[in-house]
Amino acid sequence: MSKLDKFKRKNNNNEGVNSSIADLMSGIMIVFLFIAVAFMSKVYDENVNIKKQQQTVENIVDTYEETKINIYEDLYNEFNGDMDAWQMEIESDGTIRFKEPEVYFEKGKSELKSQFKDILDSFFPRYINVIYKNHKDNVKEIRIEGHTSSEWEKNTNTKDAYFGNMELSQDRTRNVLKYIMNIPKLNQYEEWLIDNITANGMSYSKRIFDENNMEDKNASRRVEFRVITNSDETINEIIENYND
Repeated sequence: MSKLDKFKRKNNNNEGVNSSIADLMSGIMIVFLFIAVAFMSKVYDENVNIKKQQQTVENIVDTYEETKINIYEDLYNEFNGDMDAWQMEIESDGTIRFKEPEVYFEKGKSELKSQFKDILDSFFPRYINVIYKNHKDNVKEIRIEGHTSSEWEKNTNTKDAYFGNMELSQDRTRNVLKYIMNIPKLNQYEEWLIDNITANGMSYSKRIFDENNMEDKNASRRVEFRVITNSDETINEIIENYND
């Protein structure tokens, strides 16, 4: 075989090898291209889902804020003329707070005073009328909360004082609930109230403190009516999932 023939054969072999390598590289590039396209598609889908979730959260928050504002405004318009006489205030979230404990119960007792009964006779039918007619579809729970100060009998340790006040606050809220559920004007709301109203004794777990971070014992002793909306539960679930 001549040198020229050997050279041509060698070149043909090299071209075949180079062609195989080129085909292999082309195949690898196609595989990587498919992987890149799949990855970009997944990232795009995830971004779309994230945006949808963000929009859902924003809608829930907007609904929550709007509902709270509407409840506050409706309750304020209803009770604006009574708040001073009843020593009552309305928080921005619609929570109503009765803040004059001497009017409601004897110290250390759970029976309602007659003056408090008179207030409840006027207050609660109007309160339920506002909540039921305007907001019942957004309400998960109406919560009556009884709060105490940390005071208890002398020489009582912290734990015993806490449980003593817990029993007292539970008895008080139960008596408030029992009284308002028997107001004749509320018969039409009885079934709805049974499904949606609760009485909660809080002991002194949510004390009120003054500007010097000292317990305001008089302010800590109070009764509150709090509206829990459907959005409250959803937002709490979002917060729990975020923390997890």
